[in-house]
Amino acid sequence: MFKIDKSSNRISELKSKTFAELGFGERQHLQEWLANQPSALGEELLVLQKEFDGFDDTRERLDLLALDKDGRLVIIENKLDDSGRDVVWQALKYASYCASLTTSQIIDIYQSYLDRYSGGGNAKELICDFLNVPDIAEVVLNSGNQQRLMLVAANFRKEVTSSALWLLGHGIQLQCFKVTPFALGDDLLLNVDQIIPTPEAKEFMIGMSVKEKEEKATKTRKSNSEQLRPAFWELTLEALRASSVDLFNNINPSKDHWLSAGSGLRACPFSMIFSVKEARVEFYMSRSHGEENKYIFDRLFQQKSAIEEAFGDALEWQRLDNKKACRIQFSKAFDGYNQENWPQMVDWLVSHIGLLEAAFANPLVEIKQSLKNSDLK
Repeated sequence: MFKIDKSSNRISELKSKTFAELGFGERQHLQEWLANQPSALGEELLVLQKEFDGFDDTRERLDLLALDKDGRLVIIENKLDDSGRDVVWQALKYASYCASLTTSQIIDIYQSYLDRYSGGGNAKELICDFLNVPDIAEVVLNSGNQQRLMLVAANFRKEVTSSALWLLGHGIQLQCFKVTPFALGDDLLLNVDQIIPTPEAKEFMIGMSVKEKEEKATKTRKSNSEQLRPAFWELTLEALRASSVDLFNNINPSKDHWLSAGSGLRACPFSMIFSVKEARVEFYMSRSHGEENKYIFDRLFQQKSAIEEAFGDALEWQRLDNKKACRIQFSKAFDGYNQENWPQMVDWLVSHIGLLEAAFANPLVEIKQSLKNSDLK
């Protein structure tokens, strides 16, 4: 790693360090860094537990247990200046132990982590949010033998890299990350570099498996929700066409749990949501620039009383400060997958999406004009 000096148009090499000489430890430092910033490993991961020891008949501890965006468990083993010769075997053991974990067990493991390290939280809701699914009932975690391995160390022994490459060639999802600390004056930097597989090799492997994955996908049995949703949305759209609400006139039934229509404000649709536990109507602000969504939300919130009076009930205002999008919603509990409840749900959605559209009509016109006159477009 080099530092660029713009004034002299030269580069100077930064001094690499070892974790040992800097006084860093595996658990109290490297493990904590990755637990709090798992994206350092190149993707979005949800850390479920640290020092996980929930294995039967063994007292071994897994450094970090995480979840990827496909609901697969990720076993993360950290070493400091040397990977050790047995790290691959250790990670494989942990993967085999974790292979039998059920969705409910994983939720309990994460809830324990939240209670101990994060001051609490709802594990089910946070997992749904991470996977972008409406309800935990539609989630299958740790399906089959798709557990992934990530090895993190400052240096990897030849026997480790050789074993890792062999496992990759036999379909085991394994990655090796080389972590190197650097000194820059009084500042310390950390470089995280994936060395196995290299980005080029990974792209090649992905390309080779695309056809196989597509064939498997076409043979996958449709879930119960995917079968129900088009039928439910067809009933809802028929009811909307018979009503005075024309917002969804050009919308077709969908397999998704939501149905959206434009509000006249770019990337800010009105939506109806059909899930296993509720029906919901919402106004969702999802522009690419988060500051625009916060601006729109704040302008609407200034008119909260008038909007809720026009709507006829109190709305749930979700600014979502730690996220890019914002949401304003209203919901009612239903057993959504009991088709006997569908007529009542459809009536509720038709009535309340109409009320929501009407309540926001004038405020949105004003906001659209104010956006034209501001730096936000």
